Amino acid sequence: MATRPGADADRAPGRLAALLASPGARLVGKRLLMAVPILLGVSVLTFWVLNLIPGNAAQQLLGPEATPEQVRTLEQQLGLDQPGYVRYLGWLGSAVTGDLGTSLVSGQPVTSQIGERLAVSGELVGLAFVVSLGLAIPVALLAAYKPGRMFDRVSMLVSITGLSVANYVLALLLVLLFAVELALFPAIGFVPLSESVAGNLHSMALPVAAIAFPLFCFYTRFLRGDLVDQLQGEDYVTTARAKGIGPGQVLLRHAFRNSSFGLITVVGLNLGTLIGGTVIVEQIFALPGIGQLMLQAINTRDFVVVQACVLVFAIVAVLANLLADLLYAVLDPRIRYGSR
Repeated sequence: MATRPGADADRAPGRLAALLASPGARLVGKRLLMAVPILLGVSVLTFWVLNLIPGNAAQQLLGPEATPEQVRTLEQQLGLDQPGYVRYLGWLGSAVTGDLGTSLVSGQPVTSQIGERLAVSGELVGLAFVVSLGLAIPVALLAAYKPGRMFDRVSMLVSITGLSVANYVLALLLVLLFAVELALFPAIGFVPLSESVAGNLHSMALPVAAIAFPLFCFYTRFLRGDLVDQLQGEDYVTTARAKGIGPGQVLLRHAFRNSSFGLITVVGLNLGTLIGGTVIVEQIFALPGIGQLMLQAINTRDFVVVQACVLVFAIVAVLANLLADLLYAVLDPRIRYGSR
């Protein structure tokens, strides 16, 4: 049957309206609206805390030998003599349009500085997530398959040990062992992907390991414990076994599916801790990421850069939790119609 020319174009607005009215779109819209006051609160709190820190960029730039008159003159040039609420409202008005201000120290746009470093931090966080989850899920499944056996005990021992070591301490130990003693990986430095894929992975191996190993230990212990609880105390597991379903299928198709909800929640909530660890690890390994940029800005009292970095971290955390909500809806479509 022939369709009238332009019929698809006529139906396009209806399809768009149906898409926007779908449960998934409503879920995304609700979460984005909730993110607005969260980001606003983060920006206000960050600005207030930064203004409590003694000193400013003018004093840092001129040094301890500068006279009070020189400091006041530079403060006027940088706009630091204005009241705090005036400076915040001016920054907020520009941030809404995508302009995060200009660095007080370098004079460069903050947006371009963050854009240059975002790829490094993004790669570090992404690889750490992939490695930690890629190892934690199979290890937890194998440990929960036969709890109390040797593999389960060893995996739990490794997990407890890894959770007892801070990532910055682990980073220093990795440098001492693999960079200094064995000389297998570089202690500092970064090779961009555009130059060499192998060189990039080689330079990122130790930083990724320093972040991924504690995450792997945490995810393994959490998922293994939840799987064991599902297998030993849930009626649906007993019913599945009564139907003759094998233990492997019960573990993968039933227990793991339900435990994945808890794992997604933990991963989403754990992102804040991951970002905090990234800041320190980037400094230790001299990676040109956002974390290193923020620490340098704190040392120079470049509060415009610090404010922008904190806002970017907050946006990433909000988006991670939004992604977790969407994954809930994918795993269980009934969630889309709930009141969450």
